[in-house]
Amino acid sequence: MKMDKVETTTCCIVGGGPAGIFLGFLLARAGVPVVVLEKHADFLRDFRGDTIHPSTLELMNELGLLDQVLEITDFRAEQLYVNFEGRSIAGPTFAHLPTKCKFIGFVPQWDFLTLLSEQGRKFDTFDLRMNTHASDVIREHGKVVGVRCESPDGEYTIRADLVVAADGRSSTLRAATNQQVIEDGVPIDALWFRLDRPAEDDGHTLAWFRDGHMLVTIPRRTHYQVAMIIRKGGFDAIKQRGLNHFRETIGVVCPSLKQVAEGLGDWKDVKLLTVQVNHLPKWYEDGLLFIGDAAHAMSPMGGVGINVAIQDAVAAANLLTEPLRSGSLATKHLQAVQTRREPAARKTQHWQVRMHAMLFGGNTSPDQAILVPWYAKIGAWLFAPILRRLAGKYIGMGFQPEHVESKRASTSDQPD
Repeated sequence: MKMDKVETTTCCIVGGGPAGIFLGFLLARAGVPVVVLEKHADFLRDFRGDTIHPSTLELMNELGLLDQVLEITDFRAEQLYVNFEGRSIAGPTFAHLPTKCKFIGFVPQWDFLTLLSEQGRKFDTFDLRMNTHASDVIREHGKVVGVRCESPDGEYTIRADLVVAADGRSSTLRAATNQQVIEDGVPIDALWFRLDRPAEDDGHTLAWFRDGHMLVTIPRRTHYQVAMIIRKGGFDAIKQRGLNHFRETIGVVCPSLKQVAEGLGDWKDVKLLTVQVNHLPKWYEDGLLFIGDAAHAMSPMGGVGINVAIQDAVAAANLLTEPLRSGSLATKHLQAVQTRREPAARKTQHWQVRMHAMLFGGNTSPDQAILVPWYAKIGAWLFAPILRRLAGKYIGMGFQPEHVESKRASTSDQPD
């Protein structure tokens, strides 16, 4: 019988998204040998989250990488605006936050991940393997001791003191280990597509509501990444009405996009994003830890997902570096990560679910219009200054901002 090739490391991270790459970088920086597995050959995916919030920019400042991040930032927003039925309304403001960067940065996620991986590779303890899929875990005496990998070079095994599942809402390791997933229920999905940015548009209006429709416009240097929020199950009915009707709807909801919407030439350019909000009751078992969307999938509401995932990574590095480095890692250390991060993750999800209920109600009919209720409009008008600051605080900083506590292994190995 042919034996698998076997490799060993201290920590094996499955998933090369923000949580996985950030955790891998922090552990390697602290001298912990780490292998990060990313199943794709590159980071180029159109529909990753791109909003880097002040909490994450503060972390980059702590790591001495802020200037590099700002260089790849497409757009900065000190305040966001929402357009209701043709009227622009000031939304969350970040000017009051206790951070160096008092704005949201729109950063293409592939550029952000490339930056982090390049910084990680400056450490001998960082090993990023692209185009490598972790298909299953390996157990001995009930403990997870590694993963089985598939790559273009063949199948092999990586044994590790700790396996971290950071492989997103469709986590392979979550399915392979039969984890219980609790769904919170979401009444919406999103249709993602790309449009040219009109020359006269300033990019600060993020959401548009009109005639029962909602658009989200995410600015990049040369174009908009646009999301049309729809009722769950409503895409087929939209396609039946035809692409011309879809383009007309875009122009009605956001008049500045009317002309550029004509460039949308085929339904293949419109991608359905199935929105999920769910969580694991338990993020860990002996030898295995789940973080980011693998532990708690977020809605796109507020653009907080990438930032919450990074906060998970920082907390995990703070709590696990010394046990991993000393060889004393125990299940209690993994439990401590969940204890630290779960309250913030669940508060964020509860806020998202409440916002979904307010905007989209309990009606699950795919044809039901999206209407902002009258009491929400009155409340927003009466308490606008307070709500702008509160929204800016919780969107910009999250419910539990983290700070880098893990130390560099040696000054000679620091990134430039």
